[in-house]
Amino acid sequence: MTKHRFFTGFAPAKPLATALVLLLALPLTGVQAQGLKPSGASSLRLPSASASPAPTGQASGQQSADFIVVVVNSEPITNNEVRTKLMRTELQFKQQGLAIPPRSELVPQLLERMILDKAQLQAAQASGLKVDDSAVDAAVLSIASQNQINLDELRRRLKADGIDYQQFRAELRDELLVTRLRQREVESKASVSEQEIDQYLRDQQSGASASANMLNLGEILLPLPENATPEQLAAQQAKAQKVLERARAGGDFAALAAEFSASKSRGEGGQMGLRSAERYPPLFVEATKNLRAGELAGPVRSGAGLHILKVLEKKQGGVPDAVVTQTHARHILLRLRPKFTEAAAVEKLAAFKKRIEAGQADFAALARENSQDGSAKQGGDLGWAAPGMFVPEFEATMNALGPNQISEPLVSRFGVHLLQVLERREAPLSEREQRETVRELLRGKKQNEAYALWAQELRGRAYVELRELPQ
Repeated sequence: MTKHRFFTGFAPAKPLATALVLLLALPLTGVQAQGLKPSGASSLRLPSASASPAPTGQASGQQSADFIVVVVNSEPITNNEVRTKLMRTELQFKQQGLAIPPRSELVPQLLERMILDKAQLQAAQASGLKVDDSAVDAAVLSIASQNQINLDELRRRLKADGIDYQQFRAELRDELLVTRLRQREVESKASVSEQEIDQYLRDQQSGASASANMLNLGEILLPLPENATPEQLAAQQAKAQKVLERARAGGDFAALAAEFSASKSRGEGGQMGLRSAERYPPLFVEATKNLRAGELAGPVRSGAGLHILKVLEKKQGGVPDAVVTQTHARHILLRLRPKFTEAAAVEKLAAFKKRIEAGQADFAALARENSQDGSAKQGGDLGWAAPGMFVPEFEATMNALGPNQISEPLVSRFGVHLLQVLERREAPLSEREQRETVRELLRGKKQNEAYALWAQELRGRAYVELRELPQ
């Protein structure tokens, strides 16, 4: 696992239409460290202010001719829904400067993704879980805050992307609901024993395991249904072989991924990121273990389909995250009450920021007088924090700040914060911290594997009836 890097705001922006798919719901577990410790993190980026508007007129013109494309457990997916999702997806490719795959290939992949999403949402709705308006409000404000914009600018960018704000909230609510079900059914059940941690560390130290390697793999996924017919398998195998031949002949792997892959890494040119081999599926590690950087493997069959893999980077790793970047920050927290609204808290903290930056007030003094958490006595000082100590919306904003910078008022599930970064440093992890890092790494691997099986089982149980091909 590589050293943690902070959110800087300079990574390529993702359209909001697809950012929804990537959003992780705010964890439901207990908190530590002034009530700011999460069980996971997420960082969303908005499209640039100059993003081109989506071609919504064409979709609206088709409303009168709408029809059902597919039924998933008695619930329809309509032609207009597919068209809207298609235009958003094509807009994402365009904004990222990638070649848009032919619709003959993109539409079936997109429809399968929509079927999977529908089946998962139905399971979440049937589970009895609820997402109230305050949770959606917090998620919306978190997206705006992470991108250092206000709610009005968020609405403007959504409109420029052809996305109705209320529809955005509805889709976001669905994402939060599905993620809460996933947390309950999958993530909370992935436990890691002390013996597993011991074995991992022994393998790292001896170099006897492939998990000691750091890998960055590129992937092109050609999907297959769980119960693929021999004809479907043969067709995809032939297609995968042609794609592999193009890659071996010197074709641009990122362009091929953008054109053919159904994987979520497609938007990053197929790159899955430099990470410990423990965090890759074992079949990927096995397929690439004897390859050098630049070499290709595949097609590799998994439950999702056929994969073509490229080794982008490979190196020997040690104990993960032996050194991390720590941040020393302080904050002022105002908790919300029936007679003290979020808007009032934002206004009050914005006034504090102006006074501090004008030299008319001291941050620590204001924190001692106003902050409503355990750090108030220390002038809001949170001490040195390693990555992962705070909830995602707080940490993402903190990571985007430079030393001595003060944030705009930040809304989290605990209230509204004014946050200042004081300094950063590189620090070695203690033995206990290293073990916790390994625990999270192994837990993440188990969660990924369990989620893939869970999603596959939901899809397999779903009744899917294709009515008409989308137009």
